[in-house]
Amino acid sequence: MKHKMTLLAALAAVLVSCGGQQSGPAAPEFAVRTASTTSAELSQSYPATLRGVQDVQIRPKATGFLTRILVHEGQHVSAGQQLFVIDNETATAQVRTAEAAVNTATAQLATAKLTRDNSVELHKNGVIGDFELASAMNTYATAEAGLAQAKAALASAKDQLSYCYVSAPVAGIVGTLPYKLGSLVSGSSTVPLTTIADASTIEAYFSITEKDMMQLISANGSVADAVKAFPTVRLELADGTMYSEQGTVTRLSGVVDQATGSVQVIAAFANPQGLLRSGGIGKVIIPQTDSASIVIPQASVIQVQDKKFVYVLGADSCVKYTEIQVNPKDDGKTFIVTGGLEEGQQFVSIGITKLQEGMKVSPISEEQYYKNIEEAAELAKGQASAKGFVEAMTK
Repeated sequence: MKHKMTLLAALAAVLVSCGGQQSGPAAPEFAVRTASTTSAELSQSYPATLRGVQDVQIRPKATGFLTRILVHEGQHVSAGQQLFVIDNETATAQVRTAEAAVNTATAQLATAKLTRDNSVELHKNGVIGDFELASAMNTYATAEAGLAQAKAALASAKDQLSYCYVSAPVAGIVGTLPYKLGSLVSGSSTVPLTTIADASTIEAYFSITEKDMMQLISANGSVADAVKAFPTVRLELADGTMYSEQGTVTRLSGVVDQATGSVQVIAAFANPQGLLRSGGIGKVIIPQTDSASIVIPQASVIQVQDKKFVYVLGADSCVKYTEIQVNPKDDGKTFIVTGGLEEGQQFVSIGITKLQEGMKVSPISEEQYYKNIEEAAELAKGQASAKGFVEAMTK
């Protein structure tokens, strides 16, 4: 008799599956969702390097020892602000020597002018001849040339002195300071004194494949139109937070990197608060919108290697293990279905690990599914309380 009861129980379980009779235990309830089209927004992220819109290397023109460093790393400086002072004693002495030479040449010119003027008068009166007058005129011209040469030498000396005072050619942020006080520097030094980054706007450099670039150009007609077709982009910072300002793609590189087969793209971000720094890293996020997509939760999908499956509900309330194709770009929570599932079809959205091919289910809404869970939890809680009460009374 016991053996017969066991056999009947097994038979009843079989009848629940599709193809059996409708007698036996009720089909288990599973949450079901109807596939429908909606507007889907995805994003593609690209590693990016940040650079100031203008990074200027500061190199000295003078040769000498650093005597003063007037800025610190990360400081914001204005155009023309003094940054470094190089030993200027020699250059100062040369300026003084050149000033003395100008004074001497000025005096010589004054003397030559007196001689010339006097010779002109004497020549008019027949006191001196043409040769003496020409000699006086030539001496005056030589003195004029001497003064001009002395002034040029003075200007050059002053330029050499000015090179000892290194100033910022543009406004921006001071980079690293590799040299210390007393270091010998020159215009031929391999490492610059520092770099000034104009960080009012930061450019993010990232790469796309040559194939993607060709598709953009084909779809829009030209490189310029392809740049305009890019949507507004976002920037994810190194700490994972999103930068508050949105960016605009400004240009595409005209050269394909032969090593990687990629093309460089530049997006500009306003940097009013100076949060972004040249040399930093981040991720450029490019949003993509599909106005007629079937979007399903990733929790409703079984992934087997590189394939993806869902349980589609048939007209007989039996589930079918169905392969689907999805967009390779996803947000980590949902998939955009590109094949295998059509609008209007129903699929099991919760509890798929408990399903098998051909299993008969009783479809319910997701709201009812979660409500059943809550009611079951409340019932279990009540039963536990009742059990505890009984145990306490029987002690």
